[in-house]
Amino acid sequence: MIVISNPVAVANEISLIHSLFEEGLALFHVRKPEFTEIEMMQFIEQIKPDFRSKLVLHTQHQIADAFGISKIHFSERERNQTLLFPFESKTVSTSSHTIADFNALDPNFEYAFLSPVFKSISKENYASEINLFEAVKSRKNFKTKMIALGGISPENSKTTLENGFDGIALLGAIWNHENPVNQFILCQKIVLTYSL
Repeated sequence: MIVISNPVAVANEISLIHSLFEEGLALFHVRKPEFTEIEMMQFIEQIKPDFRSKLVLHTQHQIADAFGISKIHFSERERNQTLLFPFESKTVSTSSHTIADFNALDPNFEYAFLSPVFKSISKENYASEINLFEAVKSRKNFKTKMIALGGISPENSKTTLENGFDGIALLGAIWNHENPVNQFILCQKIVLTYSL
């Protein structure tokens, strides 16, 4: 299961991130689009070294090696503009918004977000114009794991996994909730039960 950082600061953010890792979080995407290189370094320095191997950088990729980070994420725009494989020693992921784009991905991508599956919790008036559960039936790319993003919550996690997604990513369900760690635990139970 994946959690994506809130793009802006959250109260007790580092402490919450540590709690999520202690509860078994596998991957934490650091998505702070406004961060400068120095701000990103200061943010990562606060995260315990034991957890840094589970971080995925969305921006400031050039600092990854300094922190022992081996996972890099490319936005859809970056994927279409960047020569990816000065990063061949890294695990790379990306974002997609249509099944056609997902199917066309380079097989070097370990996984890709497909979003929004449901009406977004964190972005107002952001929802898919098509039924992604129907679209997923035309999946042809099985080399890249397909991760559901957008409106994922404890209430719809099981349905999402039953409809062809390989995993889920949480953002609004965590950061817009009064008890982020409890939300994570609820979703994780569903994911672990489903994968047995």
